Amino acid sequence: MAVYVGMLRLGRLCAGSSGVLGARAALSRSWQEARLQGVRFLSSREVDRMVSTPIGGLSYVQGCTKKHLNSKTVGQCLETTAQRVPEREALVVLHEDVRLTFAQLKEEVDKAASGLLSIGLCKGDRLGMWGPNSYAWVLMQLATAQAGIILVSVNPAYQAMELEYVLKKVGCKALVFPKQFKTQQYYNVLKQICPEVENAQPGALKSQRLPDLTTVISVDAPLPGTLLLDEVVAAGSTRQHLDQLQYNQQFLSCHDPINIQFTSGTTGSPKGATLSHYNIVNNSNILGERLKLHEKTPEQLRMILPNPLYHCLGSVAGTMMCLMYGATLILASPIFNGKKALEAISRERGTFLYGTPTMFVDILNQPDFSSYDISTMCGEISGRNCSMGRWTAKHRCPARTSWQVAYGTTENSPVTFAHFPEDTVEQKAESVGRIMPHTEARIMNMEAGTLAKLNTPGELCIRGYCVMLGYWGEPQKTEEAVDQDKWYWTGDVATMNEQGFCKIVGRSKDMIIRGGENIYPAELEDFFHTHPKVQEVQVVGVKDDRMGEEICACIRLKDGEETTVEEIKAFCKGKISHFKIPKYIVFVTNYPLTISGKIQKFKLREQMERHLNL
Repeated sequence: MAVYVGMLRLGRLCAGSSGVLGARAALSRSWQEARLQGVRFLSSREVDRMVSTPIGGLSYVQGCTKKHLNSKTVGQCLETTAQRVPEREALVVLHEDVRLTFAQLKEEVDKAASGLLSIGLCKGDRLGMWGPNSYAWVLMQLATAQAGIILVSVNPAYQAMELEYVLKKVGCKALVFPKQFKTQQYYNVLKQICPEVENAQPGALKSQRLPDLTTVISVDAPLPGTLLLDEVVAAGSTRQHLDQLQYNQQFLSCHDPINIQFTSGTTGSPKGATLSHYNIVNNSNILGERLKLHEKTPEQLRMILPNPLYHCLGSVAGTMMCLMYGATLILASPIFNGKKALEAISRERGTFLYGTPTMFVDILNQPDFSSYDISTMCGEISGRNCSMGRWTAKHRCPARTSWQVAYGTTENSPVTFAHFPEDTVEQKAESVGRIMPHTEARIMNMEAGTLAKLNTPGELCIRGYCVMLGYWGEPQKTEEAVDQDKWYWTGDVATMNEQGFCKIVGRSKDMIIRGGENIYPAELEDFFHTHPKVQEVQVVGVKDDRMGEEICACIRLKDGEETTVEEIKAFCKGKISHFKIPKYIVFVTNYPLTISGKIQKFKLREQMERHLNL
């Protein structure tokens, strides 16, 4: 068994805890016992010679450990790439008409990092970046890392109460934002919780409700009580401040926290998952290797990113992976826009396109799709819920285009499973890929407290360099998520087959128990997506006096399509078990969403119970 890479934790694990921790400890003991029941761990030499696969008929797999993990900080990685390919285009922000080479980006990042230190921010201070995708967002992501400041990724849609929660939770000392985007007036929202800003001396704010916040930086307009970002960068341009930056960098460690990403809050208050240089640098490097970016020419390394930078996919698989491999990061628009993404591919000769399943559907459904030149496309990267099989047939991209489905969580930096480019379409459609290097995965039978057998659902657990440092300021919640053996419990129900392919079946909290039968919504959702009239579907359990729960399928039809409840139920018969056929079929036009666009199933369940008068 490979040695687990130790990492910092925010708070000590409690010995002998009860409740959730007690259950986790029991499962950990069962895991240790399972090792003695026929599970043979691969030696590093064996692992290195082959694609990692489970052994002993149990759902455990360890990724390859042939190559060493990277111990550089983000700043050191940027310097290495800028020296290697100084004149290659690093960043293109189409909506701001920004183009920078790696040498230019490095210079601007150094000045910005130096400027942040010059206005009184120090290593370990938290700086919130609050706004849509922009040059300033990328600049702050890299500059804070360069200076040892912890970037707090703030959802640009947050309103006053939500903003106050995250700023207080992590003790933000600085906040950076644009004046306005669409109807979101950032400065006015801040004033609702921090009225003192209007009369404050820039950089010397004293707020009653936000006692840690001293510095407010405006990206694009002079506002009362704020510093202008251009002024901060200019202040960092002096030789004295640049020398101070260089001096400070000798005290940075790859294990220092670098980023706090808030979970979406689908099941409670958002938690601040804290990631280190080590987490982010290695995850982006390993993902790029799985995508074989090291084999690409510069012309094949032009990445179109419509995903938000405040999400882990955008900031790690986007910004950081491009930085590691000398790829060009192209931001097509401040927020996702299917037409702008197509324009970016055509105009910028884009070769890789990131996106969520919904984004890809929207892009493919653009009415003038066929008018765009997408002949340069060679890869598309999507999240774990992408049911590729349902619209592969209508995919009008070049034949050589490769789908890359990846799975991960913010707490895991984020990617832990992904496909190899050479995996078949069927393998990509039916799974989220195979384990990433330097990562372990196991699937636990929650009822028996043991490792699940292959092809048997259980809770997916992850261990390795990728596991977060912890939830900021919440040691108890950290201990509930990461057990004493340093396994992170994802809350995802998954299966693993003989080849090591992982399939996400659903969320443990979403599982429906109907008359004693365990039913996983994701399995039914994938099935309904094979219906030619179905655009999207969400399956929830609703209360039932006799069965405990009944299945309710909330179906959004494709534009112009019509069907009936009877037709949908007839489609199910003979294809899925009778007990999996939903009792209730409801046709909807939308779903309740979190601010970050994730479907809130608990709200959908409440809506359906009201709609059905249950």
